[in-house]
Order: sequence, then structure tokens, then C-alpha cells
Amino acid sequence: MATIQGRPVGILGTGMKLPERVVTNADLEKIVDTSDEWIVQRSGIHTRRVARDGESNAYLAAGSALEAMRASGVGASDIDMIMVGTNSPDTLFPGVGPIVQSMIGATRAGGMDVQAGCPGALFAMASAAGGIASGIWDNVIVVGSEVMTPLVDQTDRSTLVLFGDGAAACVMGQWREGAIRVTHADMKADGSKGSLICFPGGLAAEPASERTLREKRHYLKMNGREVFKFVSRELPDYLANFCQSCGITCDEVDWWIFHQANIRIIEYVCERMGIPMDRVVINLDKYGNTSAASIMLALHESLEGGIVRRGQRIVISSFGAGMTYGAILAES
Repeated sequence: MATIQGRPVGILGTGMKLPERVVTNADLEKIVDTSDEWIVQRSGIHTRRVARDGESNAYLAAGSALEAMRASGVGASDIDMIMVGTNSPDTLFPGVGPIVQSMIGATRAGGMDVQAGCPGALFAMASAAGGIASGIWDNVIVVGSEVMTPLVDQTDRSTLVLFGDGAAACVMGQWREGAIRVTHADMKADGSKGSLICFPGGLAAEPASERTLREKRHYLKMNGREVFKFVSRELPDYLANFCQSCGITCDEVDWWIFHQANIRIIEYVCERMGIPMDRVVINLDKYGNTSAASIMLALHESLEGGIVRRGQRIVISSFGAGMTYGAILAES
């Protein structure tokens, strides 16, 4: 765990951009053997957004970045770096970050993608905080953006019902009065569990071939049962230790923003930690699992909707493919 030292770091503004198409559980009943009751009981998801042609990852990412810039009052010429947490870039290269840099006219900025599973945006926030605190950058746009639905097997109900598309962003810079201050950050990984969530086909290990197409190696593969076990085992103690290292108890956290993967995982972690569910931000019922966009969407809506009030502590935590996980402590 690292205390962010040097210049104080703040979240200056947030924004989001969603595909227009809403897909309900009833819509999915027409595609695979499932039901609204089955999906809601196992995941808590009622609807999700699905990108149409033209709603690319970069399109959504740029839209959310522009909203965050408007909210923060920071102009394109003031942006030094753009970091996009994503697992579903439009192309492996160029990355989404450089394309967004061009789309929003941030001519002075660098751009890059952070591919770290669902915590990609959280890892990007932590990295941006370090760069701002040390003086490398003054203003950084962090985006979580995903178009996951084309990467999901349309015949696999265990994954098809879970994922959605969308993007959200924040502008981070030197903290100022009225902004959310980011004070602590920590990032972890356990690569020995990398096979639990993976996308095996199409790159150097398994170049595209008739076999990889036949065996559907170009779709997301997830062992949901083992992911649940891993998160349930690791996250409660990890977060308790994270809070302790920040000099607070879990009871002193006003709001928890978890990766919006599955309501059952969130409920189990909260039960283990003694966290009341009325202190947890939930929006997966509307958007499903948006991977790296998940915590950013929840953060934006919690701030935009006035859920988080002045003087409150927020812990943002995510977990995902890698297996990776991490947490950030912020104060409003």
C-alpha cells in the first residue's frame, strides 16, 4: 500500500458515455436458454448497454473524456496524458488512448492503454496519481472504456448475460478545494490464477487459425465458480488490511465502490466485512459487468447523483483477469 506523497491529487471532474441500445433479460431469453429470474437471481443484472456499429471503444471513451473535461473546467490544451483502462480495444495497436488523444484535440498529451483486467481503470488512476504527485503531469484523463459484448460467445449463457458496454472518465490533477482528494492506492496481482479469466486466441501464444476459430478461442473464457471463490477468499482480508494501512477502520468508510461484476460477490464480501449494503454504490442492475468501465461508471453516478457528500471517505476497489485487484482511498 502506498500513501500518495508530494503534490495533493484530486479528481476534478467526471463524465460518462453509454451506447444507446438497451438489452433486457427478456431480449436474451430469445438468444439462449435463460430467464429473467435466473439472471437476476445469479447476478442482479436487469439490463445492459450494447454498442452498435459506429459506437467503438474509442468513440465511447472520447465522449466520456469530453464530459469529464467539461465538468472539471480543464481544456484539451491542458491535458498532459490520457490513460484508458480497457480489455476490449478496437485494435491491439494503435491503442485507444492515442486515438482518444486525437479525437478530443489534446495535442500536448500522451496516450496509452492500461490492460490489467477489470481493475484497469483503477490501476490507471493509481498511476496517474503518482505522476501528478511527483510533478510529471499536471492533468491526466483516466478512462474506463469497454466494448466487451463482441468478445462474448453468444451461445454461452454463463457469460452472455453478464457483460455490457460503456465508458466513464475522470480528470485528475492537483487537488483543489471542492474536489475529491485521492490519498492512498494499492495494486496487487496473482498471475498463478491467470487462467480463471482469459482471452486465449488470436495473439502470439495462439495465432488465429482454423482450430482457434473452431474451438471458439477468440471469445472470453471465464471460470465463474473459481473467480467467486478467489474474490471471496482474498478481497475481505485485503480490504481490511488496506484500510488499516490507511489509518482507518472499515467502519470509517462512508461509501464503497466495488467492481460491478455480480451482486452475489458484492453481497458476500460485504457480509464477510460487516459492511451494510446501504453504504455500497450499485449500478450493475442497469449496466451489467462493464469490466474496466465499471468503477468509473459507479464513481461518476455517485458524484453526479449527489450520493457522495462533502467530508466523506470512499474506497474504490476492483478485481479481474490476471488475477488482479486493488483499492484507492479518496476523500470528498
